[in-house]
Amino acid sequence: MGTSSSSVISLISIILRFSLSWATSDSIHGDFLQCLSGQTQSSHPISEVLYTPDNISYSSVLEAYIRNLRFNTSTTPKPRLIITPTHESHIQAAIICCKKHRLQLKVRSGGHDYEGVSYVSHLPFILLDMFNLRSITVDIENERAWVQAGATLGEVYYRVAEKSKTHAFPGGVCPTVGVGGHFTGGGYGNMMRKYGLSIDNIVDAELVDVNGRILNRKSMGEDLFWAIRGGGPSFGVVISYKIKLVKVPATVTVFRVSRTLEENATDIIYQWLHVADKLDEDLFIRLIMDVVDGGWSGEQTGRATFIALFLGTSERLLSVMNRSFPELGLQSSDCIEMSWLESVLFWTNFEIGTPVEAVLDRKPQVLVHLKRKSDYLKEIIPKAGLEGIWRKMIELKRPLMAFNPYGGKMAEISPSATPFPHRGGHLCKIQYATNWEEEGSEAAERYLNFTRQLYDYMTPFVSKSPRASYLPYRDLDLGINLHGKNCLSEGRTYGIKYFNSNFNKLVQIKTQVDPGNFFRSEQSIPTLPYQMVSKCVPLSNIFLNSHCFNEWYV
Repeated sequence: MGTSSSSVISLISIILRFSLSWATSDSIHGDFLQCLSGQTQSSHPISEVLYTPDNISYSSVLEAYIRNLRFNTSTTPKPRLIITPTHESHIQAAIICCKKHRLQLKVRSGGHDYEGVSYVSHLPFILLDMFNLRSITVDIENERAWVQAGATLGEVYYRVAEKSKTHAFPGGVCPTVGVGGHFTGGGYGNMMRKYGLSIDNIVDAELVDVNGRILNRKSMGEDLFWAIRGGGPSFGVVISYKIKLVKVPATVTVFRVSRTLEENATDIIYQWLHVADKLDEDLFIRLIMDVVDGGWSGEQTGRATFIALFLGTSERLLSVMNRSFPELGLQSSDCIEMSWLESVLFWTNFEIGTPVEAVLDRKPQVLVHLKRKSDYLKEIIPKAGLEGIWRKMIELKRPLMAFNPYGGKMAEISPSATPFPHRGGHLCKIQYATNWEEEGSEAAERYLNFTRQLYDYMTPFVSKSPRASYLPYRDLDLGINLHGKNCLSEGRTYGIKYFNSNFNKLVQIKTQVDPGNFFRSEQSIPTLPYQMVSKCVPLSNIFLNSHCFNEWYV
């Protein structure tokens, strides 16, 4: 491929910096950049989107999409090179050259990975940061849109609303989340009881596979298309998704109502647990349990906050609530009517009246150190259990719990329809959330321990065999894969929690499309043992003695 003289000069400059920066590394060679250049088109020179550690913009590019300050320290491992592709050929080159030079490739979309897995590694790695690939093409007539992986949810919602006030997309409530990571893991939001998850509304995709080929749904086949909708980033790099838009009324209604322990919060929560998954599917009510000042004795108390989206008017909402959940005591003054796009801002805690353009801001309102964990409820927690949970939370003070109800459409979809298995029989998902501002490892360990203590306390009340978790709430406490001889059994430790019985199918597809385990991370889908790939051996037998094929150890 030909290159312009300016591109050649730019590339030579980068190679010199690159070689000096990596002069002490045995596994990285100066010809890596030459490989990248050779794999890209002269009309789209890759030299313009490369950032080495001594580039003046390297730190700002790296830190721009770090959403957890735990992983923005001087000791956090950094990428040897950042590639910010503006063209699909840049992705192809990154895959081909990283594979050739045995470098780990990390792919980041919006940076909301709770454990930093998309941009941190203790092995030499290259960061492929997708933020430049953010185009959105909306076809309202056919109720479809093509969305690139580097777009944010807020950008998707805004572009859809530009075309139609009565269309939307069922995704997350945080507008700064990147499409790539959100769709890869499932993508839930406050319309999932009506329309399911984001992945239930994806109809096509473009993906670059381990060999650098660009595939769509037809050319990749239904198995791989199934895997990339909820199975994690273990199968390739998705460039874009074709999504199905859904209908919403011109006017929706929201409310946020809080009750403390002194205001019968426990009784109201108990009733919420009975009805939240059975309510009108137009109604989604999230429950947040946290600890606040202001008890009658002047001490800290428990608070239950109910946040809702209703796809309809306040009049109809009040009718539904009075009939199905009168214990909350919802009043007409609690209800706020607005457009669906305005409801996104409400759910992100913007003030009423904030211009809807705020959803286009890629920077979160706050950046903190954080830890997240997740659980699923399949049975109602008894009142005595809720009282014990409150005592534990008041003791710990900091972690909160967010309960997101299921039912509706979620109960109608088969657990095997996508890799995401948590469908019928689940009352709600729980997120454990701890934020802190103090710097340092001592503070981090203290708050991590608080979160783990609350998680441990909840053991009797949540799902069992396995104790299920939600993949996008990435939690390395569940296990880490070292990708050595035991990678399959290590992968099963966390994989069965995220995917239940779908894990076996994901392993089989992974082995077919990426047998060398190139697309790997601390919690990726492993491959089958190489000696079993061509044999008809049940996975249950393989797990007992798993020695994975991994091109990095051959």
